[in-house]
Amino acid sequence: MAHVSLNAEYEAREPLLAAVDESEHEEGVPRSGGREKPESGVLSARHTLAMMMFLGFFNVYALRVNLSVALLAMVNVTMLEADPVINQTDDCPSPTDNVTTGGGFDGGTFYWDSEIQGIILGSFFYGYIFTQLPGGRLAEKYGAKWVYGLGVLCTTLFTFLTPLAANTNHNVAALVASRVIMGLGEGVTFPAAHALWSNWAPPLERSKLIAFSYAGCQLGTVVAMPLSGLLCEYWGWPSVFYVFGSLGVVWFVLWAVLIRNFPEDHPRISTSELNYIQSTLGQKCTRKSTRPPWKSIFTSLPVLAISVGHICNNWGFYTMLICLPTYMKEVLKYDISKDGFVSALPYLMSWIVMILSGFLADYLRERDILSTVSVRKIWMLIGQLSPAAFLVAVAYVGCNNMLAVACLTMAVGMSGFVASGYNVNHLDIAPLHAGTLMGITNTLATLPGIFSPLVVGVLTANPSRHQWQIVFYIAAAVYTFGCLFFLVFASATEQVWAKGTPDPSLDNVITPDGEVRNERLLIQHNSCHLD
Repeated sequence: MAHVSLNAEYEAREPLLAAVDESEHEEGVPRSGGREKPESGVLSARHTLAMMMFLGFFNVYALRVNLSVALLAMVNVTMLEADPVINQTDDCPSPTDNVTTGGGFDGGTFYWDSEIQGIILGSFFYGYIFTQLPGGRLAEKYGAKWVYGLGVLCTTLFTFLTPLAANTNHNVAALVASRVIMGLGEGVTFPAAHALWSNWAPPLERSKLIAFSYAGCQLGTVVAMPLSGLLCEYWGWPSVFYVFGSLGVVWFVLWAVLIRNFPEDHPRISTSELNYIQSTLGQKCTRKSTRPPWKSIFTSLPVLAISVGHICNNWGFYTMLICLPTYMKEVLKYDISKDGFVSALPYLMSWIVMILSGFLADYLRERDILSTVSVRKIWMLIGQLSPAAFLVAVAYVGCNNMLAVACLTMAVGMSGFVASGYNVNHLDIAPLHAGTLMGITNTLATLPGIFSPLVVGVLTANPSRHQWQIVFYIAAAVYTFGCLFFLVFASATEQVWAKGTPDPSLDNVITPDGEVRNERLLIQHNSCHLD
């Protein structure tokens, strides 16, 4: 009887086995196996998810970076300008007759020097670092939709409280506490996003879908910098936090209505799109969350390669993201009404590069022009060595503001390639545990967000072009090390420890021909449902 039962079960699963056999390729990335992509257009469920995630990251980065500009209006520079040491610098001359380090804002009420400002800007990461790994595990176990959505909402609500916190007895402690809690909320977003894409992204669309959704970070920065400057100038710095906070609330309502954890739970997904996603992800799914193999993860060289690449990239990125407005103001002497627009140019380029490079990566992979591992490494080579070179170039352009801005724009812009390098690589090597892996690597990569502003604050205590050159040299060296490490040790093959534990009931199925067949392949992607 058992033999008959197994045969019957096999016959029911035989088409599934055939599809999996046909879909494997050299790196474990399922091909389409002759299955046509659905004609679902821009309103497809997975593209709707990409757009909503794009807007989600747009919001959280706008909420994160707006303080970098608003802080210039919050601080009263009169006391700092009176310091004779500060004026003894080799800063570039102001392009206007009115030479001032204060830009367009001289009436701030807070007397915070560069070191205190560094603590305030870095405090976000004190909370951000603690929720990365819990965020990944919660998303994999209970559903990534609400983990991601509530994380953005938490960041939004405490953005509203920023003016109140800053004005509490003019004590930085309340403001720092508010930023720490914002970090706690936003810390779950990237791991949850990876966990959600492990359920939704066909392997040969990973680069472009993930790169597009994460490109919201860059556009959020592009919009937040100039808009924050205008809001500070015309309505006062508190308006920055109220306007961007309101956008976050609107986004959360749309996210709650439009997004689902899994394709088969989506009420508006087409049958063709559902079949396409499920077939390319391995087809066999359960609602069980697989426990991560912690020892294998922490001893895996490919995981270490992603971690090192991630850490080194974030050092350079956070140096630019948090401190670029200050450099524009103190060294290049841009007026604050122009500062926001000029500071946003690098991130506008990064936004464009990130999206285009994601589409190009998947184009080359799908047509077998380059293997997945080659794409990941080449993209990292471009995305980290190019910024390193342009940051070094900044040190040699002197006070030529146009060339300095061009080099900084290229440095930040070309880093957009890494979105299809290390950033997607988590799903290549361990799709079952992508949220957990992102939680681990982003935890480590948050450390630069804490220490980079502190280092910049110390090195530029008396802001001069020479001191900022040291900042750029350090960032360039870190970029280079991360790139080389990734090139040597990275992989794009799904790791053995990442394939999950086979369901004993599916092992050793007897085929109608009497062959003993193991269905281990069918449960490689068994994280697409939950208990």
